[in-house]
Amino acid sequence: MDHVWATGRPAEDDRGPIIEAPAVLFEIEDVRWDDPVVAAYGDRRLIPLYTRKFTRRAVIPPFKYSYGARLRGLQGVDQLAWVIDLLRARPYSKSGWLSLTTPGEPFDAVPCLSGLAFRVRAGRLVATAAFRSQNAYTSYLNYLPLRDVQAGVAQRLRLPCGPLRIFVDVPHIYLADTEAVAAVLREVSELRQAS
Repeated sequence: MDHVWATGRPAEDDRGPIIEAPAVLFEIEDVRWDDPVVAAYGDRRLIPLYTRKFTRRAVIPPFKYSYGARLRGLQGVDQLAWVIDLLRARPYSKSGWLSLTTPGEPFDAVPCLSGLAFRVRAGRLVATAAFRSQNAYTSYLNYLPLRDVQAGVAQRLRLPCGPLRIFVDVPHIYLADTEAVAAVLREVSELRQAS
């Protein structure tokens, strides 16, 4: 949220006006459901909904796609099983990229998460998520289930999790959420100063 707040500019989106920032790449070493910021400011009611988007093959309303279906059955391929087989056979591989998009999709159903990569480095499973777009205010709702996906692959490979790297091409905040974003950023800033 800091990045969008500090560098963003007004823009438009299908769902209304946004503040849009330049692309960003960052790494989260430890993604946890009990993260203090998520515990204090996250919407606990939405966590099960977003988790189902990653674990179920069926499309769960209000979403127009299922990451679970794309990870486990895109064009008939269980991509998670494929990447596990790849990394078992070639643990040094850089080829563990999974695509979550298909050419010619309906315009309103192109997933925000467009790619997911896994590689073994320094004895840990590192994951990279590439988002075409990401709402910075609610992004944790995707990062937490993504870490669970990473942990599942790591467990099958008998490895600990490494960092989760996130690339977002169009990070943004909806104008309608700016008051809530400002409140979170203000309180987090005060907590940082107090510690």
